[in-house]
Amino acid sequence: MQPDEPLVLALPKGRILKEVMPLIRAAGIDPEPAFDDDDERRLRFATNVPGLHIIRVRAFDVATFVAFGGAHLGVAGNDVLMEFAYDDLYAPLDLDIGHCRLSLAEPDPAGPLGHMVTDAAGDTPHNVGHIRVATKYPNITRAHFARHGIQAECVKLSGAMELAPALGLSRRIVDLVSSGSTLKANHLREVAVIAHVTSRLIVNRAAFKTRPNTVGAWVNRFREVAAHAA
Repeated sequence: MQPDEPLVLALPKGRILKEVMPLIRAAGIDPEPAFDDDDERRLRFATNVPGLHIIRVRAFDVATFVAFGGAHLGVAGNDVLMEFAYDDLYAPLDLDIGHCRLSLAEPDPAGPLGHMVTDAAGDTPHNVGHIRVATKYPNITRAHFARHGIQAECVKLSGAMELAPALGLSRRIVDLVSSGSTLKANHLREVAVIAHVTSRLIVNRAAFKTRPNTVGAWVNRFREVAAHAA
């Protein structure tokens, strides 16, 4: 990272973007009009702040861009931070948005997949040494079950986790849960909360050291905005 290069802020696409933009604008950052165009294919945008650009990427990629220096700051859920555990990331601020939970789910015994529970009634975290779980969080999932002395074989999926039990990929899934309506619609039930999730402001550690005044000023600005929004 060069000290005179534009500062880059990485933001996640999707639901969190809608929640974080009021904070971004409250901090005095207004992206160029194309940023709000759903048909726009560019991923990097100028802002009203000279020397500050925004990139819009997948939620899972925000942490990677910031950790490897492609961006200096970003917004990422602590689920992503837990999954990758990058040493080069510093997360100084919980923005108190994006509330959900990372949970373990399995077929509802009262639903059409209930036979899966009956057929594997002895397959519980207390009496087995190995289970299969569909998730996009293999590191968190393996660590969670390892704490119970269980080896978790993870089937890595990027989405549609709720289909895994019905299609025979795995009996259990680990995924983000908000209202629980998607689980219910797919005849699953939440059986354990692994972690409560919120979105954090994250910073590249090297950028924080080499550009302490600029990066530090933005961290402080977001801290003020988040405190005012609470």
